[in-house]
Amino acid sequence: MSNAVRIHATGGPEVLNWETIDVGDPGPAEVRIRHSAVGLNYIDTYHRGGLYPLELPSGLGLEAAGVVEAVGSEVVDLSVGDRVAYASGPLGAYAEERLMPAARVVHLPATIDDGTAAAAMLKGLTAWYLLRKTYRLEAGETILFHAAAGGVGLIACQWAKGLGATVIGTAGSEEKAELARAHGCDHVIDYRREEVAARVRELTDGVGVPVVYDGVGADTWDASLDSLERFGTMVSFGNASGAVPPFAPVELAARGSLYLTRPTLMDYTAEREDLLAGANELFEAIEDGSVKIEINQTYPLADAARSHRDLEARKTTGSTVLLP
Repeated sequence: MSNAVRIHATGGPEVLNWETIDVGDPGPAEVRIRHSAVGLNYIDTYHRGGLYPLELPSGLGLEAAGVVEAVGSEVVDLSVGDRVAYASGPLGAYAEERLMPAARVVHLPATIDDGTAAAAMLKGLTAWYLLRKTYRLEAGETILFHAAAGGVGLIACQWAKGLGATVIGTAGSEEKAELARAHGCDHVIDYRREEVAARVRELTDGVGVPVVYDGVGADTWDASLDSLERFGTMVSFGNASGAVPPFAPVELAARGSLYLTRPTLMDYTAEREDLLAGANELFEAIEDGSVKIEINQTYPLADAARSHRDLEARKTTGSTVLLP
């Protein structure tokens, strides 16, 4: 028997329950993993709260690292004792042990510890597809990245700077602004005191930026669109402040024939070869120092509710790891 966080109803952090579960043996294409570190991500609150519907009761969590304890009969590239990590469904990472499709699991390099992997996989692969796939960033370009001191933001801004971009970030306090500057941001806009789009125009001589990466959602939507240059690309990849309300496509025309996309990590890593390619690029960026993973908070896994409260109250910075 093992323990896991499960939910029987959607709602606030209080719906998270620490329960005893029977993990069982892996199916033919599965592995059983004993977790050593579990990643906390904002999407976990969407699942918990019902923004992204799921069948109940359910586990929670998409990202973890650990050791393979058993393999199914059809699994050929993973073995008992392998150090591994993952960043995908099915939900259930908030657990001491779990079964996982082998095709969604990657080997960990010896140079990357389990905590770093659990903190980096989902957020790092998100940064990978945003910068290298959704809008392929080129040296010399200027970008706007919201929530620059958050988990994805700290990784993406470092990575973007390493690619030769000028990085404008947003943050909600001077403390977070300093953190963002230390991790790749050339300019940081305090959205509580400054008008974001006006400041972006000022920094770009009135032109705007070719791409905005926005994981905040409702609170930053208009400012993001207003920060783009003509033919710019709006990459809306999250809803930390709430879902974006319906809007008319003509708004894109009125602001300069803009492009809009709402990408997901699951689409960009749906094929195993894409998952492996993204993980390899991420691991290389960590190993060569281009990206440093900041684990600024840890919580016992059994206390996941407190981690959710702090995350939603914007009390956290960088990455957070839950420890089984």
